Amino acid sequence: MAVPNIKSLQEAVDYSKTVEPYLPQLYELPTRLMSARSLQDLGQVYVETNPLMTGLAVSIALSAVVLVVSEINRNYSQVDRLWSILPNLYILHIAYWARLAGLPHSRIDLVAVFSTLWSIRLTYNYWRKGGYNIGSEDYRWMIIQKYVPGILWFIFNVTFISFIQSVLLFAFSCVPAYIILLTTKFEPSITAADTFYFFIEVALVASEWVSDGQQWNYQTAKHKYLKDAQLPKDYAQADLDRGFITSGLWGYSRHPNFFAEQAIWFMLYQWACFASNTLYSWASAGSVSLFLLFQGSTWLTEAITSGKYPEYKEYQKQVGMFIPMSLKPYETPKRQPKVIRTSELAKRQQQKEKQK
Repeated sequence: MAVPNIKSLQEAVDYSKTVEPYLPQLYELPTRLMSARSLQDLGQVYVETNPLMTGLAVSIALSAVVLVVSEINRNYSQVDRLWSILPNLYILHIAYWARLAGLPHSRIDLVAVFSTLWSIRLTYNYWRKGGYNIGSEDYRWMIIQKYVPGILWFIFNVTFISFIQSVLLFAFSCVPAYIILLTTKFEPSITAADTFYFFIEVALVASEWVSDGQQWNYQTAKHKYLKDAQLPKDYAQADLDRGFITSGLWGYSRHPNFFAEQAIWFMLYQWACFASNTLYSWASAGSVSLFLLFQGSTWLTEAITSGKYPEYKEYQKQVGMFIPMSLKPYETPKRQPKVIRTSELAKRQQQKEKQK
């Protein structure tokens, strides 16, 4: 069988029964694929292979592709371009495989609906910021690269950027979805708990949409202000001169979008825990690793931001990084640091152009 014949809900998270017996399929998969002579043969291989092993195999194969492309182009944001797409595809894969295997799929379909909404929203946000433009790269990679020698950077690319990140996308999405699929043997139809978790996930996606929208509007207004020194509608000069957003959800959390992103995948893990009637399991590896990744990347982002904007340190004191520290939003300190305002910089630039 491509999936284990578990005897209880708790066995759905038993690694020795649901994963370990299928590892040989992972090793045999390349040979089986090469021996296939038709699409029908490939379809047979797909159905007969444990869906978790298929997903893991894809994540490993993609890490090799990402490595080659990044080294050829000297652009290390290849996984970034896949970040909003692959987790959803892994979950859709579980749902599609369940159909082909004749297993109950309504519950995993519900998970797929939420992940598709998440994927559409995040992909759109990444696109409008220019993430898919040729040559676009996360500025943080360039900063890190300055401090890492060539050979060590290549090793870092092989291990973390290409391999670990690719497998991480599989771990926090496909693994919980696989566990939920296994539990459908005992509860084939959508339960009240499934509906509850679904709406929590949708609410978190909605909060990401709001926070990213607020950031987008602010940055758009700020760059317009920098360009023509004209104050956009609905924005105060002091807010734009500050250089970073402190209104809306950003008045309570320094990174409300990052908080929601971590919560989304932690809640999927919790969904799997509830479905399998367990408090915790090895499936937490994905969401915990994602949490650690956000800790490191957000620390670097804030180190860069605090170096650019003097008021950011005060913002850090008042507002929590992810979780709100207070019900009161951020308040601008009365004593402002001495800074050259962005409006003044724009005016100086205009004067220089007139003198030419």
